[in-house]
Amino acid sequence: MIYQLVFALSLVSMLGLSTPVEAGQCPEYLNQNIQKLHSAKTLNICEAYAGKPLLIVNTASHCGFTPQFSGLEKLYTQYKDKGLVVLGFASNDFNQEAKDEQEISNVCFINYGVTFDMFAPIKVTGESAHPLFKALAAQTREPAWNFNKYLVNADGKVVQYFDSQVTPNSPAMKQAIEQLLAH
Repeated sequence: MIYQLVFALSLVSMLGLSTPVEAGQCPEYLNQNIQKLHSAKTLNICEAYAGKPLLIVNTASHCGFTPQFSGLEKLYTQYKDKGLVVLGFASNDFNQEAKDEQEISNVCFINYGVTFDMFAPIKVTGESAHPLFKALAAQTREPAWNFNKYLVNADGKVVQYFDSQVTPNSPAMKQAIEQLLAH
């Protein structure tokens, strides 16, 4: 059995076919510990979600787009059993995030019922941006405002970028997610 597995993996490698990314092969920008929102716990995206498609969003709790939390939660609920992971990153880069993590968590978890992973506030723009958002920007573009959405495939490559104006329930976003999950 072991020999069959080794042979199959060797064949995949020789033919240049791709296999889902494992934690050891995960892109460096995803392979780091990031503090969860209003928690002392950290989460390593590679260890937790290697080989899964991701929807990464920069968020703020006092923004006109904050109601998108409801749509993001609906997407997560609809597609999580098919493998989609939604990750929210609080940020005050546009001066619309609460100053206190308790308030941020209340907005996310109580007001909008968010169950996907949310992370403590980080920088998402400029030279001091977190390496995660620097890598996302290098593949597409830097967030221009809150609630920019990056759809990332199982190999860690951004396949589509959606700005703040594109709502989570938009046909374009749902179509992109369904296409990604079909592959």
